[in-house]
Amino acid sequence: MDNSTYVLLSHEQALRRRLDVAANNMANSETAGFRRERPVFREYIEQMEGRPPAELPAQARGIAFVQDYRAMQDARAGAFQATGNPLDIMIDGPGWLSVQDANGETAYTRAGFLKVSDAGELVTSGGQKVLDEGGTAITVPPDALASLAIGPDGTLSYKDGTLARIGVTVFDDETALAPRGDGLMTGSGGRALALTDTHIKSGGVESSNVQPIAETTELIDILRSYQSSMAISNAINELRKDAISRLGRIG
Repeated sequence: MDNSTYVLLSHEQALRRRLDVAANNMANSETAGFRRERPVFREYIEQMEGRPPAELPAQARGIAFVQDYRAMQDARAGAFQATGNPLDIMIDGPGWLSVQDANGETAYTRAGFLKVSDAGELVTSGGQKVLDEGGTAITVPPDALASLAIGPDGTLSYKDGTLARIGVTVFDDETALAPRGDGLMTGSGGRALALTDTHIKSGGVESSNVQPIAETTELIDILRSYQSSMAISNAINELRKDAISRLGRIG
């Protein structure tokens, strides 16, 4: 294949990446706490071999390819979605709930569907243990279930006093967070948000910040870009066939 075919192939790979991300956004438009993702690409220049670069025009000294750099999350919060459950929470501002999965590893989520398990631990809807500001699983005694409440600063209390404070972790660089594929995020370098900086709404959860109309527009744009790329590829193939045919008639 010649250089033009390789360039087109890199472009189509980038379109495939955009398609995967947009489709995943659409699939999670109703997922609580989900944040829209968008792929980030950058130009990769490969130096041409042969003639010294100085002898070539500036625009022809390298071959530009599309390189998949990473995916970034839209940090805008979703709307508050009331559920009527006093244990359901939404983080009003930056931060993530720290949870412990079945393997004992710490992960992060903004989906605030919470409940008390049969073992008396505060867990998410997926069964992950919710951690307090010190990184310890929160235990709820049986006599506290009827009056359990979560305050604006994340304090978990009942009629006889305070049990714990739900830990909210913030990351100075949220690009360090990576999706695990099960609705949770992994990352390092986080720090516990101070009590005075923690703002939590109870009685509901954060809805997804995906806008289906915007994602539909993105999918249409990807389709049209694919069609344009295929048209260019077909034109290059026709030029190649014509060149071969002309060379075959020489002599």
